[in-house]
Amino acid sequence: MSDTSAPTNSLVERTRSIDAGGPVVAVGFVGPKGRETAAFALGEETVLLAGDDGTERHVPVHGGGILGAAGDGSRLITGGDDGRVMATAPDGTTTEIAADAKRRWIDNVAVGRDGVVAWSAGKQAFVRTAKGETRTTEVGSTVGGLAFAPKGLRLAIAHYGGASLWFPNAQTAPETLEWKGSHVGVTFSPDGRFLVTSMQEPALHGWRIADGKHMRMSGYATKVKSVSWTADGRELATAGADTLVLWPFHGKDGPMGQQPRLLAPTANLIVAVACHPAQAVTAVGFDNGLVLLVRLEDSAEIVVRHPGGGAVSALAWNAAGTRLGFGTEGGSAGLLAL
Repeated sequence: MSDTSAPTNSLVERTRSIDAGGPVVAVGFVGPKGRETAAFALGEETVLLAGDDGTERHVPVHGGGILGAAGDGSRLITGGDDGRVMATAPDGTTTEIAADAKRRWIDNVAVGRDGVVAWSAGKQAFVRTAKGETRTTEVGSTVGGLAFAPKGLRLAIAHYGGASLWFPNAQTAPETLEWKGSHVGVTFSPDGRFLVTSMQEPALHGWRIADGKHMRMSGYATKVKSVSWTADGRELATAGADTLVLWPFHGKDGPMGQQPRLLAPTANLIVAVACHPAQAVTAVGFDNGLVLLVRLEDSAEIVVRHPGGGAVSALAWNAAGTRLGFGTEGGSAGLLAL
């Protein structure tokens, strides 16, 4: 077992602690590469912008709770229970992307290439294209998650009973990949060959998109709230267990008939993961507030943050992999500079 209270290798002295002032929903890096501002979406109303120069600024964005957030490199997109989709720029400028006509909660947001944004309200999913046009489709139940394909304008929509694949520029209905149960998150593999959903139960489900072949990934202690693809796209790192679980996706059949790699066993549950954008390293957040870096080659661990301050609720790297941002349910946050 790893000692989660006093590990030997530490980067804590290179980590800047931040009092976010509220639960952290998500974190992203926005602005020019190498000079990004860390943007922390908080549970209520505001986005906290933290600059490299030590400045911190709370920006009012929503008239209520923030339910989801995603960054596209230039801005942080957020959805709120005020029915609005908002964009926050590095300088604190906010722009309304959309407002739901019925003021329904914006449950999920996702970003694609060229400034494309997706969001959901109830059973409906929306996409605002690069040309500023808004397209919409409806699925059979409340949307659980959204993700853009790595190539082309294609959106995956998780919902009860499976996931739907939608081309917003086409006039056809979405294609449905079926599997019983409630699907509450979704991600494409970086090569676009596989689609994986997280479920309300402690499991993942996947499909090979070419033929709809099923793949079930189970054995977790709790619901999988966080997944992240490794830099080479060969494995999917997942939370939801007391070890870092990595499923293989480099073969033509993905994880079908394969066992996952299990790294960094601990006495606590992993609740958040974020793979480094270039190196074989994964940032891991625990339910006791601990943050580790795990080297995938040999499972070596380095502490970024000691336990405390609630469960880790957000983890993200900047594009260059030189900074890691994190936040907790208790309102603690921080930035690691490598």
